[in-house]
Amino acid sequence: MNKPLRRIAIFCGLLVLALLVRDNWIQYVQADGLKTHKQNRRVAIAQYSQPRGNIIVDGRPITGSKETDGVDFKYKRTYKNGPMWAPVTGYASQAYGATQLESLEDGILTGNDDRMFFNRTVDMFTGKKPKGGDVITTLNAKAQEAAYKGLGKNKGAVAALDPRTGKILALASTPSYDPSKFAGSSTSDSDAWTAMGKDKEQPTLNRALRQTYPPGSTFKVVTAAAALENGKYTDIDAPTNSPLPWRLPLSSQPLRNEGNIPCKNATLRQALRYSCNTVFGKLGDDLGKEKMLEEAKKFGFNDEIFMPVRAAESVYPEKMDAPGNALSSIGQFDTRATPLQMAMVAAGIANDGKLMKPYMIDSLRAPNLNTIDQTSPEEMSQPLSSENAGKLQDMMETVVKEGTGTNAQIPGATVGGKTGTAQHGVDNSENPYAWFISYAKTDEGSPVAVAVVVESSDTLRDDIAGGKLAAPIAKDVMKAVLAGERDK
Repeated sequence: MNKPLRRIAIFCGLLVLALLVRDNWIQYVQADGLKTHKQNRRVAIAQYSQPRGNIIVDGRPITGSKETDGVDFKYKRTYKNGPMWAPVTGYASQAYGATQLESLEDGILTGNDDRMFFNRTVDMFTGKKPKGGDVITTLNAKAQEAAYKGLGKNKGAVAALDPRTGKILALASTPSYDPSKFAGSSTSDSDAWTAMGKDKEQPTLNRALRQTYPPGSTFKVVTAAAALENGKYTDIDAPTNSPLPWRLPLSSQPLRNEGNIPCKNATLRQALRYSCNTVFGKLGDDLGKEKMLEEAKKFGFNDEIFMPVRAAESVYPEKMDAPGNALSSIGQFDTRATPLQMAMVAAGIANDGKLMKPYMIDSLRAPNLNTIDQTSPEEMSQPLSSENAGKLQDMMETVVKEGTGTNAQIPGATVGGKTGTAQHGVDNSENPYAWFISYAKTDEGSPVAVAVVVESSDTLRDDIAGGKLAAPIAKDVMKAVLAGERDK
């Protein structure tokens, strides 16, 4: 063979070798990725070739599947009370993919999860039509309804959980959206999707989990916990060393209280009752940034929470000066929290200092009703001792009995809470956020802790307060849970 022919043969051999390597790479290395790639239309066709399993609340499905006239997609997703449940379910759309539980548990809902291999094999031999499994949630339908209706036309969010276990009981966010309107792939679905994307109110934003706000005075319970845990004060009815006026460190600027309230050397109980900025700002300064940060982290700040949906990271600033730490200690400056995070704060206090890891899925169920997976309660941290938790409960219960949180009182139950009105905008130029965190307990313990934030409403600026706007919503959510506890 002459030299040119030999070169051509070698070159062709290399091309064949490269083709074989590429072919095997695609088949054995990239196969799984290509199989599940969002641009692979076969994936979506397979997802909607049969009815999806359901997301279950209180034993009843809040989702469904509807047969369509489409060529590729045989079924599309339907939702019951879609706007109310959207912060829980997310959406499953033939055209736009899936989010939240619909996405995270897609394998169970479509029946393709590896844990359902036996079920698929049995169905194949028995001739049964394939069917997805179910996601059993921890949600409480009555509590969710109370939260959603309570928010009404206001922009805001509610998060509620069971302090004893960490079970999520309610996640409401307004304004919301109806996932049914774009579950298909028609022109009307496309129009609904486009309109929603242009909505300046951001209806798809899950404010209970993904939006962080300055927590305002609700954060003072964390500062109180830090003071008790670090031995700064042990008697909640003893006067504190809190002069009035009190100037921010390294500044000539005094920290102001709202209204004419008795804050000079106020006890911890009275300081929380009247929400004294000077007392808690000085407490944060006395403790220092490191101790404040340590306590905030014990409650879950500065860490993402997965339950299994990801919640945004709530933040207690790690880099700031002394004045910033004092302001952060009263829930301002750069301190930010999700409603879920503040519900966790209330829950840890209500559960005698033990914070349970929040979770939203109770179990996963196969089509034959066998349980595939069951969630067990798990302790997340111990932010404060049982003794100090009891002291902080006394303080929060005073707030509801005779302080700023009287609108949350429930006959037959003991309620503890803390109001907050957080500044918003440059130099507090915009309407403030109205907060309320609380728990309710009976002789059997505390079955519910709630956080409510009202981001905006039709209320006049001077009338915006956590006790007026947020506390009544929290009250209705707690009443719904307590009623369910009595019926068990």
